[in-house]
Amino acid sequence: MSLGKSNVIRSKTFTVIVIMLSVIVLMSFAINNTAVNNDPKFAPKDSVASVKAFMDVYKVLMSPRCMNCHPSGDVPLNGDDSHLHNMTPQRGKDGKGVTAMKCSNCHQPTNTPGLHTPPGAPNWHLPPANMKMVFEGRTPNQLARQLINPKTNGNKNIQKLIEHADDDLVKVGWNPGEGRTVPPLTHAEFKKAWLTWLQTGAYAPRAK
Repeated sequence: MSLGKSNVIRSKTFTVIVIMLSVIVLMSFAINNTAVNNDPKFAPKDSVASVKAFMDVYKVLMSPRCMNCHPSGDVPLNGDDSHLHNMTPQRGKDGKGVTAMKCSNCHQPTNTPGLHTPPGAPNWHLPPANMKMVFEGRTPNQLARQLINPKTNGNKNIQKLIEHADDDLVKVGWNPGEGRTVPPLTHAEFKKAWLTWLQTGAYAPRAK
């Protein structure tokens, strides 16, 4: 083979390699900036915006209105100081209590009138025993990872997590009955932060 032909072959090979690498780079760029599930309501991934939004979510989830129903033990917490619930009711297998002491005995579908009386919502319960979804004591990193993992969040995908922001038991945190504080953000502010966190990648803050 002549030197000229050899140079031509090498030149063509180099050109092919450059084209292939360019295609790979472009594909990688496209993948990294594709919206979650290719759904137009999802924004491109943004770790900074996602983590910032989760820190607002975290403030709400660590408030008594949320944490009291997500204790580390099997007794729900009570009050703004998150003490153990009076009468020490137990979680039970399905999260609805045990034997005759069921959550629904006191927690009706709506709030009971009066100061410090039981708040209410349909199907009042703790998370079940096989998936306790503990908030109490969790760091931002731990809680974010727990919430996004279907194995620890009640088998919820991104869409179900989005819908969960409007769940009756979530919303009762902003209507807890007389004598109780509400979370540090409004429900609208919480929902906005929740959606931003999920739709920009559901990133977890750095572990400390």
